[in-house]
Amino acid sequence: MADKERWGIAWIYSNKNNTIVHITDITGSETFSIGSGGMVVLAQRLEGTPTAAILAAKNAAQKAMEKGITGVHVRVRAPGGHNGPWVPTPSAQFAIKTLITSGLKVGVVEDITPIPHDHCRRKGGKRGRRL
Repeated sequence: MADKERWGIAWIYSNKNNTIVHITDITGSETFSIGSGGMVVLAQRLEGTPTAAILAAKNAAQKAMEKGITGVHVRVRAPGGHNGPWVPTPSAQFAIKTLITSGLKVGVVEDITPIPHDHCRRKGGKRGRRL
């Protein structure tokens, strides 16, 4: 008799200072596990590195698998908005690879970065940032 698959959603938020991996059920309402770069490294400057993202994703995946999750749909997010970068850092790719190698099935991978339709004026003034 085959075990029933149980799917969840892996929310990966990746900016230059940190990477957060949050695994929920398929509706997104119940949290199974959370891992972040700050939970696995000692120095604050290392929170945004790919190594921290790998360790955070590994911890989050293990906790989720203990609770019965067998597969995840991945939603990747960068800061976005009218000031932030719209492209996730390379740490997000390492986090996705780690979820795969830790034993979780990966379904759909989508980018949910907020894109501004019209926005406030960027900081820096009329002539821009002068170096």
